[in-house]
Amino acid sequence: METLEPLLSKHPFFEGLEPNHLKTLTGCASNVHFPGGQMIFKEGEEANQFFLLREGRVAIEVFVEARGPVTIQTLSAGEILGWSWLVPPYYWRFDARAVDEVRALALDGKCLREKCETDPRLGYELLKRFAVIISRRLEATRIQLLDLYGRK
Repeated sequence: METLEPLLSKHPFFEGLEPNHLKTLTGCASNVHFPGGQMIFKEGEEANQFFLLREGRVAIEVFVEARGPVTIQTLSAGEILGWSWLVPPYYWRFDARAVDEVRALALDGKCLREKCETDPRLGYELLKRFAVIISRRLEATRIQLLDLYGRK
């Protein structure tokens, strides 16, 4: 039976990851598919996974009372969707919607949190990589807020 390890190893997010850590991640991974227009997750829902995007685009959105959904960032193949699985209380901070058909690998956050507790080196490596993702999302949000509220 073929595993998802080759797909994980080719994803830019896991470049340079130790082979034993890659095997650990594979045990928490599964293939997923979302048709265009489908909500992948909504703000406030329990966050227990993240996604390695392989095909398609995903809009990260926030709901603004007077305007409705506002796209903060659009992600595509090679990028990571979801960091809320890593930060208690493990609830999504944004909405995510498939712009078009999306194929991805889902990694189970509960599974990974348990693995990281037993292997702190893996946990630290993932934390370093996700800190970059979180920083990019905050910057994208800042830019959108300046655009929304900076106009007079």
